[in-house]
Amino acid sequence: MTYKTDLPVMLPVTPREAEPFLRLSLWHAIPIAAVCIVGPSLAFAADGIAILSPLAVLANWAPLLLKGFVFNLVISISAMGLGTAAGAMLGLGQISPNRAMRGSSWFVTQFFRNAPWLVLLFFAMFLLPFEISILGLKIPFPDWFKAILGLSLPVMANVSEIVRGAVNSLPSGQWEAAESLAYTRRQTLWLIILPQCVKRMLPPWMNLYAILTMATVLASIVGVSEVMTLTGRALSAEGGRPELLAPFYGFVLLLFFAYCYPIARFTVRLEKKFSVIT
Repeated sequence: MTYKTDLPVMLPVTPREAEPFLRLSLWHAIPIAAVCIVGPSLAFAADGIAILSPLAVLANWAPLLLKGFVFNLVISISAMGLGTAAGAMLGLGQISPNRAMRGSSWFVTQFFRNAPWLVLLFFAMFLLPFEISILGLKIPFPDWFKAILGLSLPVMANVSEIVRGAVNSLPSGQWEAAESLAYTRRQTLWLIILPQCVKRMLPPWMNLYAILTMATVLASIVGVSEVMTLTGRALSAEGGRPELLAPFYGFVLLLFFAYCYPIARFTVRLEKKFSVIT
């Protein structure tokens, strides 16, 4: 009787390559810009029409579009700051020992976290008054401020979940050790728990900010003069030339890519640096 000695051997697993998105760099923006901006300009120049090329028109409007993009950043930073402050308190409310506080905080978090951002923006835009009077003093509510309030609501809910998840991810021994040292719950939170949560909260917080920055273009739907609104007005002022669509919107795309992609890369680095091995 013969026995087969050639047993199957499992070959070593080939390491998986990084995702294509993670291999991108800022230098990849050059061919993107060439395709979206320069390409239509060259095609238009080949027609021989004696008017400004799309690239020349874009160069004339670029300073105004950059100012609009800066306003997008102002909206994103303001909404992120307001939403972070409110979301931190809401997240601490979710871990409160008080049952009523914990339940109400959970409901508010889930309501705004699962609501469409555009719907919240419309609610803030049309339900808030144009101005309020306090002791005879009229305080205006401009559209850009309403947009900040509307965008801060989903940010608040997501930050609340980030805080709750970070606190709950810490070992229970941290709480027990603080209790053995006669720390109060407030002292335990501010001196022991929250300082350790910063590393865990920072990567998702930065990712949320990048998402918020890209969502600021929703403010154009309600008439806020940001980069998308100004782009539409610039195209209308140029007589609705269809060959301007790709260069102008490609320029806006390039602005957001150049700002948000470094944030995404830095977030990946922080995730690797602060990763917790279990």
